Amino acid sequence: MSHNSELSPNTSGVPPKKRATKAAPSKPKATLEPCEPCDALPATFNRHVRYGLSRGEVAHGELFQALALSVKEQMLDEWRETRIKDSCYDNKQVAYLSLEFLMGRALGNALLNLDLEQDSREALSQYSVSLEELEEAEHDAGLGNGGLGRLAACFLDSCASMDLSVTGYGIRYEYGMFAQKIVDGYQVERPDRWLREGNPWEVRVPHHNVTVKFFGHTESYVDKQGRRHMIWVDTQDVLAVAYDMPVPGYRNGRVNSLRLWKAEATDDFDLAEFNQGDYTEAVACKNLAEQITMVLYPNDASENGKELRLRQQYFLSSASLQAILKRWVHHHGHDFSDFAAKNVIQLNDTHPSIAVPELMRLLVDEYGLEWDAAWAITSQTMAYTNHTLLPEALERWPVRMMALMLPRILEIIYEINARYLDLVAHHWPGDGAKLASMSIIQDGPDPHVRMAYLAIVASFSVNGVAALHTQLLKSGLFKDFYSLWPEKFNNRTNGVTPRRWLAHCNPALAKLLTSHLGKGWVTDLSQLTALNALTQDASFIQKWREVKQANKVQLAKMIAKECGVEFDPAMLFDVQVKRIHEYKRQLLNILHVIHLYHQIQQGHTEHLVPRCVLIGGKAAPGYFMAKLIIKLASNVAHMVNCDPVVAPYLRFAFLPNYNVSAMEKICPGTDVSEQISTAGKEASGTGNMKFMMNGALTIGTLDGANIEMLEEVGEDNFFLFGLNAEQVSQMRCDYQPLRIIAESHALSEVMALLKSGHFNLLEPGIFDPIIASIESADDQWMTAADFDSYRLAQEAVAKAYKDPKKWTQMSIRNTAASGRFSSDVTIAGYRDDIWKL
Repeated sequence: MSHNSELSPNTSGVPPKKRATKAAPSKPKATLEPCEPCDALPATFNRHVRYGLSRGEVAHGELFQALALSVKEQMLDEWRETRIKDSCYDNKQVAYLSLEFLMGRALGNALLNLDLEQDSREALSQYSVSLEELEEAEHDAGLGNGGLGRLAACFLDSCASMDLSVTGYGIRYEYGMFAQKIVDGYQVERPDRWLREGNPWEVRVPHHNVTVKFFGHTESYVDKQGRRHMIWVDTQDVLAVAYDMPVPGYRNGRVNSLRLWKAEATDDFDLAEFNQGDYTEAVACKNLAEQITMVLYPNDASENGKELRLRQQYFLSSASLQAILKRWVHHHGHDFSDFAAKNVIQLNDTHPSIAVPELMRLLVDEYGLEWDAAWAITSQTMAYTNHTLLPEALERWPVRMMALMLPRILEIIYEINARYLDLVAHHWPGDGAKLASMSIIQDGPDPHVRMAYLAIVASFSVNGVAALHTQLLKSGLFKDFYSLWPEKFNNRTNGVTPRRWLAHCNPALAKLLTSHLGKGWVTDLSQLTALNALTQDASFIQKWREVKQANKVQLAKMIAKECGVEFDPAMLFDVQVKRIHEYKRQLLNILHVIHLYHQIQQGHTEHLVPRCVLIGGKAAPGYFMAKLIIKLASNVAHMVNCDPVVAPYLRFAFLPNYNVSAMEKICPGTDVSEQISTAGKEASGTGNMKFMMNGALTIGTLDGANIEMLEEVGEDNFFLFGLNAEQVSQMRCDYQPLRIIAESHALSEVMALLKSGHFNLLEPGIFDPIIASIESADDQWMTAADFDSYRLAQEAVAKAYKDPKKWTQMSIRNTAASGRFSSDVTIAGYRDDIWKL
């Protein structure tokens, strides 16, 4: 069956086992003859070790490859059966388009979901290596950067575990965003070539390759029926090569796919030019093509960087849509009347919104549909998730760039805009300003295409990712669109998968939960509410503390190894790990560390609770202020950790190269989770949910999903501080940070210490931009305004931590209240209310 041939079991690098075969039926059947079971994992592993070793000794890397290939082989039959089942029953298909999938390591998650951990330990018993050591040998997949990509990965896990037919579509980046090093306190970006040793989980499926067009120009012709057609000619074509990765559900037999596209030249190189000695020109086209999927998020500070990002987004969208349409034609021919009823294309943020005009192009130009029919399909198929409240984060592309690179796509966008503005004009007659503000094309000296507007116009569903975020979209950023199409807008609060973020990353706590609640919580996290009945059980409280303490010991070992800083597990572990950005306010955290440092130096230690503060995250390569904040954190950490007077009360570390695997160790060992963004700026957050799930207490603002977390756990188990979104908006009109600083004794001392150069004695003036930003009336992050409230909330944290029983009860209640934030709950909402599966 051609539609399943990419799942042939001959992908392991060794000859396949013989299986019973039969002639393919003319049409898929609902019942299938079962395949012969593959060898048990230990036998498969030994075979891969025997055939895969390149040297006499057995290296960890080679053992990992052998184990990964063996685990993948265990999935092949179920992977194939999943695709057949979905085709047999003509199930509605969901395509999840995302420029990021932050998958992390795959081995541990696969072993958990397939229930193969014990088999793996049995397979490794004859070697002097533990399963945990082999898991460490796997590279984090460099397919994403932050919350957006990690959310996509959690969603794929939930879709498979809930037996939903959902395929992820992304880019197979050769290099991740970058590997972060800290040199003299500064972030240094180094290549993250995560594929240097290959990816044992992927299957290359070249018969699914498609061609993506760039540049060229358009021409028109009239057919015999008098219809005008457009053709895109003289293009520079790039080959999109398909790679599939399995996404196993939790012990349910379903294995979904993550389809990743790699860009290659249509021809390897010009052999004639090469033979004539012009080696550079001979491979120029090949190099230009492969640049598209070379690096995740190239720096777009330059024109070349912007162009490359646009090429990436169109490459992903075009390749994915071509594959989806080819599959449809394979099963249904050229009858697209039921396409929208059987397909949903979910756009994960604005990055893939160029899929809208591309689907129109394919339907109209390639498959011959009339415009109205194609638009009906497109507007009933596309669904858009918005992930940001920051206008500058919404995709906007110069018309001149798109006209050169994607001329046919730009023509279609103009046509969509003209028809849409006719609707706007009827809704607001004579309102030229409204037409200009809502137009997909932003006019001016250098016109731009507003891609978020394009996504809203074409989508049947537009959702935010937390209750506050969605409300602010409707009342602010997309207010006019909400007025025009209120039925489109809805909320789907984000969630994280409990399989990876509790069952896998915190096995000791998972074991304790299972011993008291049974196994059902892994797929129904609402069962954790039963923990509330155990908050008075002294034995259970003691066991919970022992688990947390053991996790803190493991985290301290990692910090010592990666940062060279000794964290004492007896101290409070205060953690903020996420992308470095001014709105996430790592700066506010650092100012509080300086405050504690100053208090200790002044001898005010009577009521201090010893704490270890950890910050981690990457700054975008072109983001000056974010990189300067990393430098400040590093310099403050140096002064804190080198002072013997301070050491008994305070330790501070900046963790380099924060990633998924690091978070798997961090969230089980954290006491306090820092979620301190300026209210109204964070769309949702997902790190906050991971910490909560693992029993950390949150100190946070009324922002993003913090609000819903607070609703679930109650104010007595959450450390709330700061202005809310409405107060932030009101204060902007007359923000006076200098007055606020002058009226705050603690903040005045912190700013004086910063200005004195105490943390940059050998680098005078380097932190002046940070000082200026805090003191500026234009500081949209309101750092000074929230400092005293934050400081007082931290004092409440310290006071609560002094009572071990009370603290542990609060920890238990946080885990008990985390069920709402399972990605299974989120996906159930998508399934029922958006995808209609």
